[in-house]
Amino acid sequence: MAAVTAAMVKELREMTGAGMMDCKKALAATDGDMDKAVDFLREKGLATAQKKAGRIAAEGLVTTCVSEDGKNAVAVEVNAETDFVAKNEKFRNYVAQVAAQALKTSAADIDGFMAEPWEADPSMTVKEALAAQIAVIGENMNIRRFKQIKEENGFVASYIHAGGKIGVLVDVETDVINPAVEEMAKNVAMQAAALKPLYTNRDEVDADYIEREKEILTVAAKNEKPDANDKIINGMVMGRINKELKEICLMDQVYVKAEDGKQIVSKYVEEVAKANNAKIKIKGFVRFETGEGLEKKSENFAEEVAAQMAGK
Repeated sequence: MAAVTAAMVKELREMTGAGMMDCKKALAATDGDMDKAVDFLREKGLATAQKKAGRIAAEGLVTTCVSEDGKNAVAVEVNAETDFVAKNEKFRNYVAQVAAQALKTSAADIDGFMAEPWEADPSMTVKEALAAQIAVIGENMNIRRFKQIKEENGFVASYIHAGGKIGVLVDVETDVINPAVEEMAKNVAMQAAALKPLYTNRDEVDADYIEREKEILTVAAKNEKPDANDKIINGMVMGRINKELKEICLMDQVYVKAEDGKQIVSKYVEEVAKANNAKIKIKGFVRFETGEGLEKKSENFAEEVAAQMAGK
C-alpha cells in the first residue's frame, strides 16, 4: 500500500474541497491513486447529498451573468439551508459557476440544465456536481431556476440587491448605448428590485384578469354606492383598476427617484431617450428574490441534534 503523505492530502483537498480526514480516508482506500480518490469522494458526496435532501433549502443566492457585449444575460437562484452558507465564499463561487454555464446553456428548463455536462468537470452532470458541492458544504442545496434574456438590438442591464437577495435583469432595446442610457437602465432595474412589479407594461396583463377585476370591483362599488348610476360606478371601477395597474406594471409605477414624486417610469425613460437622441424601449425584465414562494422550515435544534446522534 502506498504511503499517504500530507502533500497528497493537501492536493486532494484543493481539488475537491472535502475535509482533511475524508481526503485521508479516500487516499487510503484507493492506495494513493488521486483520480480514484476523487471518485471515492464524489461517490461519498452523492450518498451524503441523499441524506440531506429532505432539508428545506430556502436561503441562498441570486446572481446574474452578462456576456461581454451585453447582448446576453441570465439570472439564477441557488438555494441553501442557511444564510450563513449563502455568504460563504465557496458557495458564492459555485453559484457564479452555475450562472456562467446557465448563460450559455440551450436547455429549455431546469431538468434539461441539470442533465447536461458540468463545464468545470465534464465527467459529471450539473446534478452530480451539485451533489458533490452538497457533500463539501454540508447543507442541502438546490439550483432552483434560471432565466435568460437575449437582446440583439440593445443590451441587458443587471442589478444585484443586498448581496444577492434580489437579482434583476432589464431588456433594453435601443439605438444608442452610452453611460447615460446605461445609468437609466440600471435605475429601472433598481426600480424593479424595490417595488416588485409583476408585468413590464399593461399589454402583458391578461385580459381575463382585467375582466374578473372589473366584475369584482363593480359589485363592490354598487354595494358602496347603491344609488349611483352606471357612469359613476364605471368611473369608480376604472379608477381602482388603473391604481392597481400602476402598482403592478413596471412602466406605470411612480419612478422612485422622481424629484416631484409623480413622474412614472415610462416618462423617465422617454426623458432620457429625448436627451440622448435615442429610441429606447424597455421590452421586459426578470426579477428573482431568494426563497420567494418557498416555505422556510422551523427546526427544533435539540431534536435535530438528537436525530443526528441517532444516525437518522
